Amino acid sequence: MHIAIVSGEYPPRWGGIGSVVFHLAGHFVKLGHDVTIITRSHSERPPSLAGVDVVSVPWAKLPMAFTRSYGKNAFAALKQLHSKKPIDIINAHLPLVSWKRKEFRWLEDNIAPVVSCLHGSWLGEKEGVKRAAAARESATWRNPNDLAILTTGKWYSKYERAGILESSICVANSQSTLKEFKQWYRPDENFDCEVILWGCDHKVFRPPNIDDEAEQLEHERIRLQYDCADEDALSYSSKTKTPMLLAVGRLVARKGYMTLLRAMPNILQKNPGARLVIVGRGHMKSSLEKQAKKLGISDSIFIQSSLSFEELAQHFRSADLVVYPSYYEGQGLIPLESLASGTSVATVDQEPLTEMVDTSVGGLFKRGDPDDLATCVNQMLSDVDSQEKALLGRERVLSKYTYEHNATDYESVFKRAIAQKANKSA
Repeated sequence: MHIAIVSGEYPPRWGGIGSVVFHLAGHFVKLGHDVTIITRSHSERPPSLAGVDVVSVPWAKLPMAFTRSYGKNAFAALKQLHSKKPIDIINAHLPLVSWKRKEFRWLEDNIAPVVSCLHGSWLGEKEGVKRAAAARESATWRNPNDLAILTTGKWYSKYERAGILESSICVANSQSTLKEFKQWYRPDENFDCEVILWGCDHKVFRPPNIDDEAEQLEHERIRLQYDCADEDALSYSSKTKTPMLLAVGRLVARKGYMTLLRAMPNILQKNPGARLVIVGRGHMKSSLEKQAKKLGISDSIFIQSSLSFEELAQHFRSADLVVYPSYYEGQGLIPLESLASGTSVATVDQEPLTEMVDTSVGGLFKRGDPDDLATCVNQMLSDVDSQEKALLGRERVLSKYTYEHNATDYESVFKRAIAQKANKSA
């Protein structure tokens, strides 16, 4: 079948949705399908992926408003594409594309069934920003995106509602997201929605290969770079006195980085050799650096604005523990990438994170509570079973959370949507 994927994120514009779409497209091709990605234009060219065509469309570079301008241009691109190469299924990734109900209906009637992916909602994002602001993570007015979500999230939520009302089938990326959409939008009994949790690239995010000399040298370089390279650390031993903590994600309020920094003095009290490495881009870098200085922990904090995919994967392997203190997620891929890398993860005791992580493979702490976060991290760093947990985490990913699983699950959903349309037309 010819699958047209409409996604506001696609490499080189990485992010959770961009990463998912990139890997899923490649697996659709392996299953024998043709794939066209319709995404936002970017100054850099998208990476080459055999069997995948990329159509870039213009968009207004304004917070929230870009979803509507991109949606209009993607709509036009679908028409043009269909006239040249008939489309069998449209896969729209919400909320980064905004279409009206009549636009969804037109696509369904004139081109192909629409399967909409629900990656979390604007109203959920708004609640997450409010929680983060209440916890003094960041002043929302300093970040145009956060401010736009707070002030216009309700307005743009009507496009999400259009998607769940008019798509042939919806797919939520967690049980939490499904409950959220039912709570916010109250769809009728005809609402057809499945839950498929996204996987991760288990071949890129994998445990260390201690027999690979080049990889071992890179591990040593990273540990030396962050001043956490005692002999146990260099041999991946949990007995290290210089543990490396890793936090990955955009530097925005809802990711919970201020809570993590506030936990660090208590972590350093029990683990004075610990170092925290934060990887992400965003407006909060200077605020985080100022907070670290205020807390007297600057020497233990490192912030990396950008890493290549390969460098990031090695950071996951080289870390002793990944910490993910987010206030809101549709699903959250970072914990899965950590587990796939053979590294335990500490995260919040809230859905959807608890759908993937429990105490058999990681640790849980109260959202927004720096004392509980510190307690959790310190316990995990002293856990003699930490390496066994890491192995169990990798097994969990391989058994449930891979793009191979996602591709076959989505293929079934697409075929069901096509069959439903055929039955209606008969």
